[in-house]
Amino acid sequence: MSSSHSDPSHNALAALDRAAVWINSEPLTAEGLRGQVVAIDIGTYSCVNWLRTLPYVQAWDARYRDRGLVVVGVHSPEFGFEHEVDNVSRAVSELRIEYPVVLDNDFAIWRSLKNEAWPGLYLVDRDGRARFRHFGEGAYEEIERTIQQLLGIDEQPASIDATGLAEAADWDALGTGETYVGARRGVGRVASPDDLALNEWAFSGDWRVEDESALLAHAGGSITFRFRARDVNLVLAPPPSGAASRFAIRLDDHPPRDDHGLDIDDYGAGTLDEPRMYQLIRQADGAAERTCEITFLDAGVRAYVFTFG
Repeated sequence: MSSSHSDPSHNALAALDRAAVWINSEPLTAEGLRGQVVAIDIGTYSCVNWLRTLPYVQAWDARYRDRGLVVVGVHSPEFGFEHEVDNVSRAVSELRIEYPVVLDNDFAIWRSLKNEAWPGLYLVDRDGRARFRHFGEGAYEEIERTIQQLLGIDEQPASIDATGLAEAADWDALGTGETYVGARRGVGRVASPDDLALNEWAFSGDWRVEDESALLAHAGGSITFRFRARDVNLVLAPPPSGAASRFAIRLDDHPPRDDHGLDIDDYGAGTLDEPRMYQLIRQADGAAERTCEITFLDAGVRAYVFTFG
């Protein structure tokens, strides 16, 4: 979404005062942040769009932290498992986030800023006024230029190498959009995995489709998806016991080999050991129309949403 500049009369940081749970920091307040430039980054840790912006936010934190910028991550959860502080804390550690992160489980901070999407980034001046906002990915140079203006700095923007999970989508070739598995927002599902058309998908095995996810009742179930993209990601959660669960990927009925994602090997084997987004496929030659089959070898796993890049 597009960027915009704003100057509301209320203190944009006021909702922080009512937030109780913080990671990497003691609770921060609007008054305590007065005199600092604040970047508020609203996200949720399983969201691919937020993950692709993270290296930029981390770079701005590292570059400007000692020059008057405070980055505050606001974690506004999309799925049930993202409400749990232990899961968020683990994600913050694994993603090497060093700036303060506040849990916004009731979306109070989201609503106070009239946020519209994950991610949402807000720049707040030294008097607590929101001066800039941007929804979604991109606009990185514009954001950094605005940070510099608010800090009274004039330098070349940082050079940031966003790779791995953070690599930008191949937008020009991408032909498949975010696809939810649960009943509330699920689209594109058909009865059989045979002869799928582009952007169609199907279950095999014993699945129980619930509001925000689908639960595999017996081992050996699979999901097959016909897509056009470079990357295939899937948000998954292990069984309630927390035991690691195995899964296997086939691409056009073959092991993925050089097209495997970060979370599987050349032969398509992967392990589901925590609730998060798993990168299943990254095609070495870029986006193409293919069929991906994910088979789960253990019961009790949950699938939430496919995303693509």
